[in-house]
Amino acid sequence: MADKVSIAADWLDGLAFEAEVNGHKIIMDAEENVGGKDRGPRPKPLMLVSLAGCTSMDVISILQKMKVPVEKFRLIVEGDLTTEHPKQFCRMHIIYEFTGKNLPPDKLKHAIELSQDKYCGVSATYKKALELTWEMKINET
Repeated sequence: MADKVSIAADWLDGLAFEAEVNGHKIIMDAEENVGGKDRGPRPKPLMLVSLAGCTSMDVISILQKMKVPVEKFRLIVEGDLTTEHPKQFCRMHIIYEFTGKNLPPDKLKHAIELSQDKYCGVSATYKKALELTWEMKINET
């Protein structure tokens, strides 16, 4: 039997909703020009955040186990939306940016591939619905 995950989103007022995720409250709201009060992020960008968090945690965890000393790490997720309603992501692109001294590109790439092919459930889910690509950048210190 599959594990079940559940959240509830409670309507606050206007177009604002509050959800509790792992004991943390998130308020989502719309822009003022469509009836919201801009009290929180929109739902679709949170899909990008979810992907960023999932694969980032994987990659850093794997690199720590490999004893690869990354000084800085930044992950950027770019999403392309369709122009017609329902506007949805048709493509996402991940940019993994590593900073450090003498970082081994093969180990960095291996950590990314493990995340993308084996561990990141968000990536696995999104790959069923859209094109998901990635690239790696290394900055030497």
